[in-house]
Amino acid sequence: MTAEPAGDLAPEEPHVPHRADLADPGQRLLARIVDTLIVGLPVVAVLLQTVPRSRLDVLAPPLVALLLLAYEAPQIALWGRTPGKRVAGIEVVPADGAERLGAGRALLRAATYNLPIAVRPVPVLGLLAGFFWVVNGAFIYEGARREVPDGARRALHDRFAGTDVVRARPEAPGSPE
Repeated sequence: MTAEPAGDLAPEEPHVPHRADLADPGQRLLARIVDTLIVGLPVVAVLLQTVPRSRLDVLAPPLVALLLLAYEAPQIALWGRTPGKRVAGIEVVPADGAERLGAGRALLRAATYNLPIAVRPVPVLGLLAGFFWVVNGAFIYEGARREVPDGARRALHDRFAGTDVVRARPEAPGSPE
């Protein structure tokens, strides 16, 4: 039995180089605003006409969260973008360099982002969801400042799902998307 050098026994961690094409926090915010308006405005408009206003704060967040999940996950899995991300010029890609994101990771990413919205009306869970949003937002700004130029800029939902949000590649003329 031959002894191998110690360096060969330990598995190497994959090196993930810094991406120069990461989306700016402002682009990500614009995309979220557009997507939330696309889903949220119709929901709130319908609820305003059908439920007492006193119930709006309890019904709207879970309904918007569920519809955002149903809206976002399939689009991210299929195209890497939602209409809001198209407007902002960004797309979601696998952080590991895989060709496609896949339904499982797209669903995990969308669920991690949207479930805190759903629990907002629940007193203690709403407080925890608020804390989640502060931390989530802070991670998006990691590397956005000159002092830390090589940060990952990955929100918690990106870290859990193994995704990066990057500036979109220009589409070829006549492409189906």
